Amino acid sequence: MPDRISLKGLRVRGRHGVLPAERELGQEFVVDVVLFLDTAPAAAGDDLTLTVHYGELAEDLARVVAGEPVDLIETLAQRLADVCLAREQVWSVEVSVHKPAAPIPLPFDDVVVTITRSRS
Repeated sequence: MPDRISLKGLRVRGRHGVLPAERELGQEFVVDVVLFLDTAPAAAGDDLTLTVHYGELAEDLARVVAGEPVDLIETLAQRLADVCLAREQVWSVEVSVHKPAAPIPLPFDDVVVTITRSRS
């Protein structure tokens, strides 16, 4: 079983969605990622370079959410997974993108797309 590093509840304003108002006004998105990797080498040497710097990862993920708009949060989730998998220590990742202010005309708590991706 691989180890896990989780980053939960990253809140970033983005302009994703299919409706013109979503692109114009933007809204808050919430991102959760779970990285699967081996943390033993980092722990053995107490060496940050042998694991994932979650502060830098958070900044990279935030740039994607705040960056180029896409229609689907499925597409956004894939872009975020790609950012995580670009780190050589990460074997696989689970990404959840929450869109709590989705334009749904009924009461609801959240809309979430969750994907799991692994290295090819």
